[in-house]
Amino acid sequence: MSQFTPEPTDNTSIATIRTLAADVVGKANSGHPGAPMGMAPVSHVLFTRFFNANPKNSKWFNRDRFVLSNGHACALQYILLHLLGYKLSMDDLKAFRQLDSLTPGHPEAHHTDGIEVTTGPLGQGFANGVGLAMAQAHMGAVYNRPRFNLINNYTYVFTGDGCLMEGVASEAASLAGHLQLGNLIVIYDDNHISIDGDTAVAFTENVEQRFLSYGWQVLHVDDGDHDLAAINGAIAAARAEKNKPTIICLKTTIGYGSKQQGTHGVHGSPLKPDDIQSLKSKFGFPPDQKFYVPQETYDTYQAAALRGAKLESQWNSLLAEYAKAYPKEHAELTRRISGKLPEGWEKTLPVYTPTDPAQASRKLSELVLTAITPTLPDLMGGSADLTGSNLTKVKGTVDFQPPSTGLGNYAGTYVRYGVREHGMGAIANGLHAYGGIVPFVATFLNFVSYAAGAVRLSALSKHQVIWVATHDSIGLGEDGPTHQPIETGTHLRAIPNLDFWRPADGNETSAAYLVALKSTETPSVLSLSRQNLPNLEGSTIERAARGGYVLYDVANEDMTIVSSGSEVPIALEAASLLKKEGVNVRLVSLPCWSVFDKQDEQYRLSVLRSGAPILSLEALTTTGWQKYSHEQYGLPAWGASGPYLKVYEKFGITGPNIAAVSKKVIAFYKQKGGQVVSPLIKAL
Repeated sequence: MSQFTPEPTDNTSIATIRTLAADVVGKANSGHPGAPMGMAPVSHVLFTRFFNANPKNSKWFNRDRFVLSNGHACALQYILLHLLGYKLSMDDLKAFRQLDSLTPGHPEAHHTDGIEVTTGPLGQGFANGVGLAMAQAHMGAVYNRPRFNLINNYTYVFTGDGCLMEGVASEAASLAGHLQLGNLIVIYDDNHISIDGDTAVAFTENVEQRFLSYGWQVLHVDDGDHDLAAINGAIAAARAEKNKPTIICLKTTIGYGSKQQGTHGVHGSPLKPDDIQSLKSKFGFPPDQKFYVPQETYDTYQAAALRGAKLESQWNSLLAEYAKAYPKEHAELTRRISGKLPEGWEKTLPVYTPTDPAQASRKLSELVLTAITPTLPDLMGGSADLTGSNLTKVKGTVDFQPPSTGLGNYAGTYVRYGVREHGMGAIANGLHAYGGIVPFVATFLNFVSYAAGAVRLSALSKHQVIWVATHDSIGLGEDGPTHQPIETGTHLRAIPNLDFWRPADGNETSAAYLVALKSTETPSVLSLSRQNLPNLEGSTIERAARGGYVLYDVANEDMTIVSSGSEVPIALEAASLLKKEGVNVRLVSLPCWSVFDKQDEQYRLSVLRSGAPILSLEALTTTGWQKYSHEQYGLPAWGASGPYLKVYEKFGITGPNIAAVSKKVIAFYKQKGGQVVSPLIKAL
């Protein structure tokens, strides 16, 4: 266990963090000073005694990872980054919560140097931390060798009462305990305050017993305001436990030093000017000097930064020796760290012709995974207890499990998430944030809604997480409206920087994976059918990879039907019936709106062209299709329980009925007269 040695600068450094937090939030007149002031001692001990990172290279692969799950306390993280010498200046601290600053209201990955994951929505960071710890365990198991303990970092998570109230944290904590993640250390700011006041009003559970039941080690520090030796001892004990994650229950006083310390008044509001002056006087700092940092504080944190730089230099030397001893593994590891996929992996994607048998797109997804997995060790996937339905486990892959269970090992690439959709999505964000891993996760499309918070943060944070979302419409049949995702596609299509794919056949499914795996900063949801779909004449991977294309073309058309997924064959049947009556109908497949929207205007207007009305068809709500069509046909409300063909018939989504609907549309626009202009042509 690490022996604690007090340093003369400890108290000054802690006071610096506290007074800076008051100044940073005070100047912005917005933010949360209380938690940063309360957590200043544990932050100081962690970052000056334990945390291994190089501020001059924030992407060093074996750095320790830090997650501020209670992201509202981000003034604390920004102050630490500044003191350690990351690319965050004092002027950046002074611009806290101002437009276009590097210090936004909550931490944002890819925006501020040193921020690992975007946090703020409570509980998400906790689950991200579990993903980061899983990633280290996996990468270490795959690439470490005797004498080459290359990947051995810890993940530290600061969390608060609010995070522990959120269900996503419970889901992730439960899985972390099962997985025996000894590299995960959570420090719980037990200050008994939330926005509504004392947690006695809503949060009175026994946190220790809860986490013990999950299989965690639980440690306590009773005086987190002053007892640096106890804080040091708890972190050292957490690092020494290799077979369990650890939560340190740290009793602190929110807003320590303020006149309002210990109350919710200091939680989400800046301190008053006289309170800030009083605080500084209490700690022996000049009361009228704002943003004051004693040189000894800078020197203390510079020493920690130099230690991190030395550790990286030693690691780089070890990596060079590893290259000589294990050249193949070194080449693969460094490729994965760079984020590049193996050359030519795309050639393994299945290609189909119309003579190939009809199969459900969930089965087609399984065939893609089976084909590409041997070439892509980067893939690490799993399902929320629906493996047999999602068809996500490739034959021969090993489960990611603690070796002691006999169920797998940490080198395994298949994760059994259990019925924890939200936790699964947030953990996947952490897996991607670690680097070297492309995570995929699976459930029914309807239950992606359970994970909405995590999916949104995937898109905001540019995490390449691939959702295999099966049973994607009324086509799932007998399970009925509770499981039929009528509105889910609309929600997912509305999220910026998220690609929602609804492939119609085998080539389109391969195209969805192609684009998803090439989109390194965009999450994707693959909406897949339960029922069999024929392989279509005219579909190719290349054409489908543009997000939309003309599947069946005619000159001087009377109408175009635009559709996606399992309804494309129905639209094709309608077009065939109309052709027999002398009605010319083009057919457009639009598997991914967002990818189609990125194509050049000339191409888009050639697909959804002017001259004839366009009818959309999808067995979901019609919301959103107005952008691509003049008229829409879909579900008016909830679905129904029954054999899927009967359900489709009930709602009129059949070839004959869509042919009849098409004739009504054609007649309406002929009677209306005038030029029919593409719905894509707009003023704005």
